[in-house]
Amino acid sequence: MILTLVNGKQLSGQDYEFSQFYANKLYLAPSFAGATQQNRFIADYRDQWPGLPKAFVTYCASFDHSISNYNSGVGLIILDDEAGSLNLSTIEVGVLYSYDFKLNDYYHLRPGIGFDFLQKSIDYSKGVTIGEIYDASTGNTFQAPSQSSDVGFDASASALLYSNNVWAGLTVDHLLQPNISLWGENDRSPVKETLYGGVTILRNGRLLKPVDETVSIAGMFTNEGNNRQLDIGLYWAQSPLTFGLWYRGLPPFNSERGDAITFLVGIKLMHFSCGYSYDFTISNLITHSAGAHEVSLTYEFYVLKKKKLQAVPCPEF
Repeated sequence: MILTLVNGKQLSGQDYEFSQFYANKLYLAPSFAGATQQNRFIADYRDQWPGLPKAFVTYCASFDHSISNYNSGVGLIILDDEAGSLNLSTIEVGVLYSYDFKLNDYYHLRPGIGFDFLQKSIDYSKGVTIGEIYDASTGNTFQAPSQSSDVGFDASASALLYSNNVWAGLTVDHLLQPNISLWGENDRSPVKETLYGGVTILRNGRLLKPVDETVSIAGMFTNEGNNRQLDIGLYWAQSPLTFGLWYRGLPPFNSERGDAITFLVGIKLMHFSCGYSYDFTISNLITHSAGAHEVSLTYEFYVLKKKKLQAVPCPEF
């Protein structure tokens, strides 16, 4: 996530970023709401660029529930992001719904929709010690605005196609393009498109036993305004452990080398999963950022149901 202050007047930023986006499924797409045989709680913590003062810390928590008798799922997500020396804070609360269509014996299509309430706030006193900002381009000075918080609404839509070994999805965020300016101007959030997918290329298991080893290749491409990003990676899982290796970047959009290499380790037990990932920075911030740390926790509990939905085969982290 990048925060910029342009001529002291415009605040804008890229969306929050998670390396373990398959652990944080409801943030990735409303289609994942209820895409589980169980009820599911997910919590995620990300500390990005801890080597920089007052960088970016993001907390996210979600709950989703499968309404299998109606091929549906519902979810709730809460996100809190703290960024920069001006204490820019963003709180989001969203509700999500998805429906599962069985296309044939192999493929399912799962559209979803989400609605969000947003609240942004900032403490101008942290960065404006003399009560005004000087604009070198015009020679004028600007008083820090009295508005230090704002609220808004947003919406998202998604579609997920999956079978036993393949998944592919598209999410469109910021359909309502909420105003993200806290300087009293009209600065609309650009629509964000996220295309993701993957395939399980190896699946081993003993006869009449659960699958105990998988190898999956996955990728994600994001387009938001002038920002473009490609993530591509490999997962190897042998119960109960998962290891992952990811490359993030799209040269030359985010430096000639890209942004980061992500290393991931996770453990999945019967009802509980825990993942840790570290982003090793390879961009021009390599000597300053100290990378990024991320921890995800997932707890699932079983509810006896007459009808079970087919599980989406994407990784847990």
